[in-house]
Amino acid sequence: MHVSAIPAFDDNYIWAIQPYDGADAIIVDPGDDQPVRQWLRHHDVEISAILITHHHWDHTQGLLPLLKDYPVTVYGPHTDTIEGVTNPVGHGERFSLSGDIPFTVFATPGHTLDHICFYTPGHVFVGDTLFSAGCGRMFEGSPEQFYESLQCLAELPDMTSVYCAHEYTEANVKFALAAEPSNETLRQYAQQVRALREHGLKTLPSTIGIEKAINPFLRAKGSEHFAELRRWKDQF
Repeated sequence: MHVSAIPAFDDNYIWAIQPYDGADAIIVDPGDDQPVRQWLRHHDVEISAILITHHHWDHTQGLLPLLKDYPVTVYGPHTDTIEGVTNPVGHGERFSLSGDIPFTVFATPGHTLDHICFYTPGHVFVGDTLFSAGCGRMFEGSPEQFYESLQCLAELPDMTSVYCAHEYTEANVKFALAAEPSNETLRQYAQQVRALREHGLKTLPSTIGIEKAINPFLRAKGSEHFAELRRWKDQF
């Protein structure tokens, strides 16, 4: 399976999933249709399906324009706020795309109440729930919900690649170092991240194993600890 990052806006990544090189692509969270169209033309492929993690505009704004030219199946959360979703899905539901790519849906409320993640063995597309060394802002959910959502993702195999929707890693690492200054694995990770960004390279995907070792939000000791970290990060 091939997964490509399509940069959008200042720091978004729209992910393109192909079962093999040259195949039509499953597009994840098309906040802007123009970068997607450019990527499709460059690779001479079309869209086979679209996945939506939550309702925020920078994940959905390109959906309707793309559907005008690519009337494909759209999987997304059960909500009335996303126009264009044809197949609403909830926690534990499963479906297959592009012939034989199986997906399992995880409900991950916290950043928003409708947030879902899409898991296929070896890969998880997490939208704004989990970032490398961080997590999304808590706009709609409760600390208890967000903590449980992150713990759900932490149960995936350590080698699972984590595809976040934003390039926030460098800023997140600065906070993580403040929260866990004695975490030697985190300190080494920070050096790797700095080197990548100095060369204009992306820091994603991460893995579940890496995040369990360096992400203070994934390592929080309960929802109260998570809430304290989230408040601190909001003011950091």
